[in-house]
Amino acid sequence: MNDITLTLVLLVVLLLLFALSAFFSGSETALMSLDRYKLRHMARRNKNARLALKLLQQPDRLIGLILLGNNLVNIIITQLASFLGYHLGGSAGVAIATGVLALLLLIFAELAPKTLAAVKSETLAYPAARIYAPLLKVVSPVVWLANQVANSLIRRLGVDPEKLEGQSLNQEELKTLLSESNSLIPANHQEMLLSVLELESTTVEDIMVPRMDISAIDLNDSWDKIEKQLTRSPFTRLLVYRDTLEHTLGFLHLRKLIPYLRENKLNLKQLEKNVRPAYYTLETTPLTQQLINFRSEKQRIALVVDEYGDIQGLITLEDILEEIVGQFATDPISITNEIVYKDDGTLWVDGGMTIREVNRLANLKLPTQQAKTLNGLIIEYLETIPVAGLSILINGYPLEIRKVHNNAVKTLIIYPRLESKEETDTSHG
Repeated sequence: MNDITLTLVLLVVLLLLFALSAFFSGSETALMSLDRYKLRHMARRNKNARLALKLLQQPDRLIGLILLGNNLVNIIITQLASFLGYHLGGSAGVAIATGVLALLLLIFAELAPKTLAAVKSETLAYPAARIYAPLLKVVSPVVWLANQVANSLIRRLGVDPEKLEGQSLNQEELKTLLSESNSLIPANHQEMLLSVLELESTTVEDIMVPRMDISAIDLNDSWDKIEKQLTRSPFTRLLVYRDTLEHTLGFLHLRKLIPYLRENKLNLKQLEKNVRPAYYTLETTPLTQQLINFRSEKQRIALVVDEYGDIQGLITLEDILEEIVGQFATDPISITNEIVYKDDGTLWVDGGMTIREVNRLANLKLPTQQAKTLNGLIIEYLETIPVAGLSILINGYPLEIRKVHNNAVKTLIIYPRLESKEETDTSHG
């Protein structure tokens, strides 16, 4: 074989070895870049994905195989390049070949294939898995021996190489994942999924109708007053009690009274017969659990009590659903708890509205850690009884107390947020 033929043969072999080195480097990046959750989904219907998932379940063996092949190829490349350099230029040729080889390996066997693999991980990882699966069986003794030595060194550092870190996402990580999936999930679906995740950290107390806002029938009232409540109520169910809510009899479904009203046969005795026992729940119950409770108890409405058994409010199944899908257009509570949007950008709101509801409807960021209503929030920051004309800055929002009734804020004006001021301050307007 003459010199020219030998040189050409060595160059062709070097090109093939460079391709193998690029394959090992790129496939390693591609396999390690695969999304584990997407891979598990793809593995149900794609054989190559199943092979990739199986390989990644033992990452030490996979990495050992790739490094074994890549190092072996790179060593052969180095030897052939040195031989070719010496053959063409002697000692100077070896030096030149070493410098050129280092640059070529960096670009064509490392940077380029790994960058491509990071961008097209699935495209490269699945075919690579078909190659590595049988190859691993052939060289498994060598890989096993190398891994045993490496793993023994790792254990000395206090790390168990066989114990993989959990691949599950916590609630906050899942929220971030959903928030960043704008192009994959419609905005309204994304909001609902995020709302479902927030149900676990939200309690019944956060969304209940406060005790003072409960619409109820006092059986000790005159029959004319009771009849007006029945015919004009925007609700389908009404609470029935005597004297005080502590003497609650239960709930009355107005639909069952329609036949009696039509025949003009409804009276107090007939009304009491249609009262059903009340269902109770604790104010600290998470909404996810309350949703389950409603389903298991076959209930749609519950009275909320504190740790002493005192009634604090009322919650319905619709209230929980609104936390997921948003407020229903036919919600009768919105008749009283109304937000009036003014042309100057201010909001006129009822002080009895819950902070969560105001934040959701008006896209605000008022704090919800302690107080549940706007009135409670203002009293919490003022630490005194509110008076009309007082202004307070909470979380950058200037709030003006417009009207006070029975020591509680009745009407409140919320001004646009001052982005430069996050501290809380109070002043008389």
